[in-house]
Amino acid sequence: MKYGFGVDLGGTTVKLAFFSEDGTMLHKWEIPTRREGGGSHILPDIAAAVLDYIKEKNIAKETLLGIGMGVPGAVTADGVVNRCINLGWGVFNIVKALEDLTGLRVVAGNDATVAAQGECWMGGGKGCRSMVLVTLGTGVGGGIVVDGRAVHGFHGAGGEIGHIILNREETEVCACGRRGCVEQYCSATGIVRLAKKHLQKSDRPSVLRNQKNFTCKDVFDAAGQGDIPAIEITEQVYDYMGDFLATVCCTVDPEVVVLGGGVSKAGAPLLEGVQRYYEHYSYHACRDTKFAIAQLGNDAGAYGAFRLLLE
Repeated sequence: MKYGFGVDLGGTTVKLAFFSEDGTMLHKWEIPTRREGGGSHILPDIAAAVLDYIKEKNIAKETLLGIGMGVPGAVTADGVVNRCINLGWGVFNIVKALEDLTGLRVVAGNDATVAAQGECWMGGGKGCRSMVLVTLGTGVGGGIVVDGRAVHGFHGAGGEIGHIILNREETEVCACGRRGCVEQYCSATGIVRLAKKHLQKSDRPSVLRNQKNFTCKDVFDAAGQGDIPAIEITEQVYDYMGDFLATVCCTVDPEVVVLGGGVSKAGAPLLEGVQRYYEHYSYHACRDTKFAIAQLGNDAGAYGAFRLLLE
């Protein structure tokens, strides 16, 4: 039996897990992401965590497949990261750097793409060969798996579906510097933004008006309780999501679309609403694409990172 590590590198914590080659997670733990000094501590900390675990468990290095890692930024096929802004990194070869620190084989990819690989392998897309993962959190991330393999793209930016333009009339600027991106309407922050703008259009009663700093969850909860303005807001979100996913699926033609991230906790109403609009907008040959909620939660990145070692 062979073994290996899956590493999900985030801006606050690094999630590490040790797997057997059949995909069984044998152990998981976290270390803080030390971003000071331009992120210079991050890779040495990861290397120390892995090597300490190998020493503690007395693991023979010849049984190890290596380290797979998901990184919050674009990663090329040969392991070059291109400005992970949240980590303070510029452009360098992360694979070579971590291999030099550990003496182990290293494979890396964009974190959302890697998480998609994990969900396709052991989560909401299990049993499927082609899948699109949409992560709906503070932003909108995405990952695409086609014929069992993650799509990284030439520049390492494959699956950046959160920056498809939905509205060319938008005046506010997205975090990416453009205007009208999916992220501005379908992320948790985007949904709150839409809700505030919608409430300003009238003085109709809504429980949201009684909450000074309501959240995306509050919007969905209010809609579930029959609050009319909240229902109108969620319908607008479903419309946006169905529209942009029809575009994605016309290009990729996945077997299943998996919705993850904090917004996906809305559950069945989100699935039903998005699929309803998707069927309206979709190309006829893709209309029966399945929709599901992600299953692996915060472990998706680690599963997918380890899966990279098996490709």
